[in-house]
Amino acid sequence: MWVSTKAQYGLRALVEIGLRQPQAVPLKDVAEAQGISLHYLEQIAAQLRRAGFIRSVRGARGGYRLGRPSEHIDALEVVEALEGSLAPVICLDDPGLCWQTGHCSTETLWKRVDEAMRGVLRSTTLKDLIEERRLIESRKLVQLEPTMPSEPGGG
Repeated sequence: MWVSTKAQYGLRALVEIGLRQPQAVPLKDVAEAQGISLHYLEQIAAQLRRAGFIRSVRGARGGYRLGRPSEHIDALEVVEALEGSLAPVICLDDPGLCWQTGHCSTETLWKRVDEAMRGVLRSTTLKDLIEERRLIESRKLVQLEPTMPSEPGGG
C-alpha cells in the first residue's frame, strides 16, 4: 500500500509539465525543477508516454506536453499506470490466493481502506494538482514581498 517514489515523481513531473502548457518541456528542466534524477525520470516518462499522459515533441523546442487535458487525467489512473494495483492486501486483487476470503473478519476493513484511497485519488485531477501548485507558488511570492515601513509619527 506504499506509494513508491515512481508514482510520486510521476505525478510531480506531470504537474511540472502541466504548469508550462502549451510549451513542450524538456525532461532535464523537469528533473531540475523537481530534484529528480534525470535517468530515473526518463524511465518514468517512458511509462507515462506509453499510458498516454504525455507526448513527446521533437525539435529545437522539443520536450514533453500533456497527452490530454489536465482535467481528464486523475491521480488514480496515473498511480495505477506506474504502480499497478494499489490494493492494501493481495486478496482484494486475487481472492483465490487467500484461503480465508469470504470468512475473514478483516476483509471488510481492507475493502473500505482500498475504496477510500481509490476514491481520493479518482476525485483528484491533474488540474487540481496544478492549481494547488500555483496556489503554493503564489503564497511564496506573497511571503517574499517587502512590507511597507510605517510612517514616523503615524498611528
